[in-house]
Amino acid sequence: MMDGSWLDWNRDGLDWPHRAASRFVDVAGLRWHVQEMGPADAPVLLLLHGTGAASHSWRYLLPVLAATHRVVAPDLPCHGFTRPQRWPDLSLNGMRMAVQALITALGIVPAVIIGHSAGAAIAVSLGTGDAVKPPPTVVTINGAFRPIRGDRIFSPLAKALFAAPLSASLFAAVARGGWFGDNLLTATGSQIDNTGAVLYRRLLTSSGHVRGALGMMAAWDLTRFDALLAALPVPPTLIAAKDDPMVPWSDTRHAGDIARDARLRLVDRGGHLVHEVRAEMVAGLIADAIQARPASRVDAA
Repeated sequence: MMDGSWLDWNRDGLDWPHRAASRFVDVAGLRWHVQEMGPADAPVLLLLHGTGAASHSWRYLLPVLAATHRVVAPDLPCHGFTRPQRWPDLSLNGMRMAVQALITALGIVPAVIIGHSAGAAIAVSLGTGDAVKPPPTVVTINGAFRPIRGDRIFSPLAKALFAAPLSASLFAAVARGGWFGDNLLTATGSQIDNTGAVLYRRLLTSSGHVRGALGMMAAWDLTRFDALLAALPVPPTLIAAKDDPMVPWSDTRHAGDIARDARLRLVDRGGHLVHEVRAEMVAGLIADAIQARPASRVDAA
């Protein structure tokens, strides 16, 4: 079940952003790649990237947030440099339990959990129940909170592709030509710089990473996600770019209607990867979220 090639830290990670902040931790059947930055005794911010990405997605936010907080940014299971010792449960609940095991092993109690896209759904899941005590503030960026359009077709397709290991190898082989990865980045609606484009292309050439992304999509089920949003004990801040072509900002507005006293922050431009292309602005919104009281529900940025 672990067929595929994986990224090699000593080859593919030589120019990885903030390499000096990286370490590897063996927890819950995974060898996790984790980046940590900021004062050891500062409040902890946990950053969770989206499907198909890795910790590099936070490359510009990390040093900004680390000025005042201890920032922890792992590669999610079967993404980037986090490799499985046995194939894990990549469903939402499986991801939540894996991240919960990681933060327990690291000995941290996140004060704030920040998630992008599918990582936002994991952040919400961790923000409810007994996963983190005391309950954290959740900040989401272009959160993927609802079943994608065409899910009745796409989910079975993802399951079929995940079940055929050669499909991930084929994707990775095609990605080596460059155009496939470029087209995927164009579809995000974000003007990614060359550094980011190179790293995304590199991820896509790893059949293990591709299989991890496919496995996550195949196992994802958001049909009862509204109940998690409603159960958040601390009012969240929900950030969305109006020009995101991948996750409609109306999904974030819907989440804001469900979560108690949520603060909805709408950004005019930036696309799906707004936190990469407008990192300083997003860092400001995060700082506001950490300090703010849930007075107003909708602000424009």
